[in-house]
Formats: sequence, C-alpha cells, structure tokens
Amino acid sequence: MNLLIIIPAFLVTIGVLVTVHEFGHFWVARKLGVKVLRFSIGFGKPLWQRVSNDADRVEYAIAALPFGGYVKMLDERECEEGCEIPAEDLPRAFNRQPLWKRAAIVVAGPVANFLLAIVVYMLVFMIGQDAMRPYVDVASESPAAQAGFQPGDRVMAINGVETASWDDMRMLLVEEYLKSPQLLFSVSTQDGAQVQRSLDLQGVPMFKDEAGTLDKVGIRPWLPEYDVVVHDIMQDSPAAQAGLQAKDKILGMDGVKPAGGHAFIEYIRAHADQPIAMQVERAGNQLVLNVTPRIDPKTGAGQATIGAKLEAPPRSVLETAYFTESFGPLESLWRGMAKTWQMSVVTLKLMGRMLTGEVDLKNISGPVTIAQFAGLSASIGLTYYLGFLAIVSVSLGVLNLLPIPMLDGGHLLYYLIELVKGSPVSAETEAVGFRVGMAIIGGLMVLALYNDFARLLN
Repeated sequence: MNLLIIIPAFLVTIGVLVTVHEFGHFWVARKLGVKVLRFSIGFGKPLWQRVSNDADRVEYAIAALPFGGYVKMLDERECEEGCEIPAEDLPRAFNRQPLWKRAAIVVAGPVANFLLAIVVYMLVFMIGQDAMRPYVDVASESPAAQAGFQPGDRVMAINGVETASWDDMRMLLVEEYLKSPQLLFSVSTQDGAQVQRSLDLQGVPMFKDEAGTLDKVGIRPWLPEYDVVVHDIMQDSPAAQAGLQAKDKILGMDGVKPAGGHAFIEYIRAHADQPIAMQVERAGNQLVLNVTPRIDPKTGAGQATIGAKLEAPPRSVLETAYFTESFGPLESLWRGMAKTWQMSVVTLKLMGRMLTGEVDLKNISGPVTIAQFAGLSASIGLTYYLGFLAIVSVSLGVLNLLPIPMLDGGHLLYYLIELVKGSPVSAETEAVGFRVGMAIIGGLMVLALYNDFARLLN
C-alpha cells in the first residue's frame, strides 16, 4: 500500500484520538477549577509551543513522539525540591481537590473517546455507506453446514435480535457468542420460507488465532450466480503465460463451473502450484487453457493467484446483495450510541478472555497494524475511515479504564481504595504501582510490536 496514504492516515488517527482524550482531562480540570500548566500532544522535544494569554498562562505543545500526550496540572506532589507554589494557587492544586473532582478529571479522558466514537458513528450513519445484505454462503463440513444453513440463506435475526447488514450480523454473532455458544438464527431461505437454525459453537476455537470468526463458523458472503468474465491480465503472470485474455468468459475449472467471482478466486487459491484446465469462451469459441496459480509475495498474504482481474458482477446481482444504509440525525445518534456500547462491551469481554487463554494473544495489534488499517480504510472511502477511527477510539477508551497503574483506570482504582480506607494510598504504594504498570504496559507494547512484525514477515 502507498506510504503516502498510510502515514498521513495514521498520523491523523493518532492525532485525533490523543487530542480528544487529553482534551477530556483538560476541559473537565479547567471547569472544576484545577490549574493546568501544560497541554501536550506527544512526548519528548516540542516541535511547536504556544502560551495562552489568560492569567493561567497554559503552555500548549506538539511534541516529537506522537504516541500519546498528557495534561500537566498543578500538583504539590510533583513540586521539585526548592520550588514554591504561590499561596493563592494552592486551592487549585490537583492533589487538594476532593475525591469526586479528581475522579471526574481522570475519567474524562476515556469518556471523551467514547463520545468521539458516538459522534463518528452518527456521522457514518447519516452520510450512509454501501452495506451488504446478510446472505450467506456455507463452507462444507463446517458448524454452519451441520446446522443446516444453505447457500442463499438470509439471516434475519440472531437470538431474536434483528440484523440488516453483513457487518451487523458479524458483530452480533460475536456479541451473542460471548454470552452463550448456542445461537438461534432466524433465516429466510431462497424460496421465501422462514426457518430457525440452531448453531452450536461449543468447542469451536473462535478466537484462538487470527482467522476471522465467520471463517470458523463456516459462513461467508453470498451472491447470486453470475458469469465470471476476465477484465484485465497482468503482464508476465500465469494467466498471461497461459494465453488468457480480457473478455474471456470462464466456463469451468477442471470441469467445475464457478458460481461467481468469489468461487473462482477460492478455487485458484486452493490450487497453488497445481495446473488447472480452464475452459473459457472467447468470441463464441470454446478453448481449454492450462494455467498454474503461483504464490505472489507482493500480496503479503501468501495466497495463490494467476494475475487476472475480473469484471464486476452484473448490476442486477449487486442490487440484490447491496444497499445503501443511511438514517436521519436522531436515528443516527441512537444507533451511534448503541454501536459504541456494543463495541465497548465486546472489546472488554474479549480482553477478559485473553486472561483465560480463549482469545489468542496474536490478536493484539500495535502501531504498525493500526497504520496499515488506517491507510486501507482511508483508501476505500471516508465512511470506512471514520468507522475505523471509531473502533480505535472505543478500544482506547476501554484500555484506559483497565485497573492498571499508569492508566486512568489505575488512578480510579487508587481513588476507590481511598474512598474505602478514608485516606489516599501512600507514595510508596504509588511508586510500586508505577513500576508494575510500567512493566505491564511495556510488555504489551513489545507483544503488540512482535505481532505486527510477525504479520509483516508472514
């Protein structure tokens, strides 16, 4: 992917998320009368600085390392030896505030991330984007096949909760699975019958590796059958060497007629380095071409290809499978709130199941993966990038609420202890907690970076 897209998209993503998070702390602190000394986006040497003209003389800065930020407030505990805080400023020191004010300032950062996600999701629903209706194709010998799913089934609801699009169904399936592995699907078949299909996912390792959850279930998007026609051929590719040409219609592969572009691609991927007898129709004549799919290292996915681009499905097929999903302002706001809540709960549950080993640690991603997806979503379109931004904002909000020292949730844990025992935790306890938190966060960062580079190498 083009670095000219990846780098700006990543910087905008990190910049927006960090700014919103830190502004939450900043805004609430100022509203509650706490004196703010510095608002910094990034760490390290400042690249840009400005001092406000008001009485507080707040220093605003953008620093060299963009992975985070901070709001520095007046605090006697951070006053170095020899420094002196003016008497008139002491009532505005953070450490002198009542417990509820300190807790409100700390929780404001994650809350700002959740509010950002709500607003962004609201915008996505108002702008509207193409969505795929939840028609399913079924992999043989999969849990879905055992449950009786048939190609062309349309999922109407899971456990009584209606679903309108493919993405809705995917998230709802994960959400309901985390409650119970026994799921009840309401399905409309191709002949219009309304049936129930019981899907038992007990014992299915849904999150043990990076494969998609729907792949584990054995369902994938379905399109009505249509003719597969070649649009273009890449130079020096297996397709070019075999004599395949643009406008060729694919009649069969080893005698098997592809039901559509997806089936054609899957067959190619399943036959790496294996010759395929491809029956094609060209200008009314039928030909048989021998083509051998090869692994293309440029794809980064280790998948076989022949170097042929296919024409888009016919308009009638696209109109059957796709629709534009958009809503009015109030409906979009409600859906934005519901989507943010759903993502927050699912994220928190998946984090919890990492502790039990049910969710593989390979699913933890770092800045490299975030940058890749930022660039990918930005290259597809605005609404896809906004959706990605909302997902990362929710993840940042949930992560910061975990009761780990150094994070906002760690401070809230200290305040809960203070509420119970009637006095703040000791400086020694905070120092030990800081070292523990530093070790946990450092370990997670190392693991995330390792996963990132492992994906790149693979």
